[in-house]
Amino acid sequence: MDIEVYFEEGAKVNARLGNHVVKTDQKVHGGGEDSAPAPFDYFLASLATCAGIYVKVFCDKRGIASSEIRIIQKHRNDPQTRKLTGIDLEIVLPDGFPEKYREAVIKAADQCAVKRLLKDPPAIEVRTVPA
Repeated sequence: MDIEVYFEEGAKVNARLGNHVVKTDQKVHGGGEDSAPAPFDYFLASLATCAGIYVKVFCDKRGIASSEIRIIQKHRNDPQTRKLTGIDLEIVLPDGFPEKYREAVIKAADQCAVKRLLKDPPAIEVRTVPA
């Protein structure tokens, strides 16, 4: 699937993905209106939601209710460079979650396609092409 990016006023940059549009904007201090998440925020959210779908599918296959499970994604940054240095995913399991599946649910989240891609990133090339 190709993704087509197009621009609106200000710092709004949107992407068409099939039948969907992902709207982005920058924070006010970055020249935007903060009317939508910034592109990097979506990048980070893709990791958490990808892990989430693996956890949900794991639970659904075993008849385990997932409505009270939460995944909290925390970011570690270098205070001097403000560079992202690490990401922690915490799976918050409700009381009554089967003890025998605690480690397995971690392994399920670890299968996330976004995480696997980050561990072995593809080559990215940027070029111009005529209209």
